[in-house]
Amino acid sequence: MGGAGQAPSQGGPGLAAFGIAPGLVELARSVEAEIQGILLRIRSIQAGNQLKVLAAFQAARISPFHFAETTGYGLDDPGRAALEDVFRRVFGTEAALVRPGIVSGTHAIALCLFGILRPGDRLVSLTGRPYDTLLGVIGPGTPGSLAHLGVEYREGSCLVDGRPDGALLARLLDAPADTRVLAFIQRSGGYGPGPGVDPRQAGELARLAAAIRPGTVTLVDNCYGEFTELQEPTETGASLVAGSLIKNPGGGLAPAGGYVAGPRELVELAAVRLTAPGLGSAVGASPPGARLLFQGLYLAPTMVGTALANAVFAARFFERLGLPTRPAWNHPRTDIVQEITLGSRPQVLAFLRGIQQSSPVDAAAAPEPGPLPGYADPVAMAAGTFVQGATLELSADSPLRPPFNVYLQGGLVREQASLACMLAAQEMGLGGPA
Repeated sequence: MGGAGQAPSQGGPGLAAFGIAPGLVELARSVEAEIQGILLRIRSIQAGNQLKVLAAFQAARISPFHFAETTGYGLDDPGRAALEDVFRRVFGTEAALVRPGIVSGTHAIALCLFGILRPGDRLVSLTGRPYDTLLGVIGPGTPGSLAHLGVEYREGSCLVDGRPDGALLARLLDAPADTRVLAFIQRSGGYGPGPGVDPRQAGELARLAAAIRPGTVTLVDNCYGEFTELQEPTETGASLVAGSLIKNPGGGLAPAGGYVAGPRELVELAAVRLTAPGLGSAVGASPPGARLLFQGLYLAPTMVGTALANAVFAARFFERLGLPTRPAWNHPRTDIVQEITLGSRPQVLAFLRGIQQSSPVDAAAAPEPGPLPGYADPVAMAAGTFVQGATLELSADSPLRPPFNVYLQGGLVREQASLACMLAAQEMGLGGPA
């Protein structure tokens, strides 16, 4: 597994076996040399986060007996308690809920929303329209949604040039005194046009929201953002974070799961939605292979560093081929996602074929668009991953709608990620720099 500063091999018989055009090989070599300064900065962040995670493991006194499976109700499960102790230390919170039964980041967020909000309360998205899969949770057309249960929803983009818009925030938070307000922040830009939100900005929004309306709870969708910077949003002022273990904090090893971290009272409200009132976080057995959740978290900072290095490489590689990218290769990053604008459906499918061809699993598969639960448009995806849907492993997806962007993320191995970019370019008919 390559570190963030390790250059991928661009030559030799291994690469020749994939039939890459010489012009693309030369471009990859040139890009790798060009980005070395940025990779050093990523390496510094990676090192800081790796030491933070190591300190959390040591403080929680992790031992091999914590990796054992438990059965049935899972009462007094020492492994589950130890894993949640490590997570809450890493995120700087009172408590954490870390369970393999949380099926996705959307599920983790929904646990918080349904646990905290009641009929007549208000959910406010401070970062505009949320990611597609969360729209069904909000409603109004979905049975059992927040809207169906009587929760009001508002949204607005409260960051202007990276700074909070206090006037807009105040309007969104204005509600009767007995109304509980939950302010939602999506850290990754998702499929929207805006940039991601870094932990400092999330903290500024959270503190300003609390000053305007005391008692406001701030929940951050932390998906794709964990360990990309030296602090997490709960260390800068946000109340809660939620995310998926098959993204960054699973380190490429976690087979399933999600997490919530924050104040004990709020985490327990989320736990009640996962299990049942009166049971909460006290139940839930550890499955066979629980060690992978510990080991994945331990490896996560290094694997995220590798994914960031891959994103920087991809951004510069495709910029040199004349394609618009966001963020640009030399711009700050707060998540592992790299957006590339391709402009047409055929080019999207060609790009995804190239990514799939680089995969260790299902390399011969041909990505085709289709419906996915929670998405309004057909989605095409390249994902030859060991864990289904794992986006810390190398994958790419695209909602098939103008301007036909693809979203490339992850990659546990630098060599695979650089090969994937060359294969994608070759499938699109791009043989060298524009």
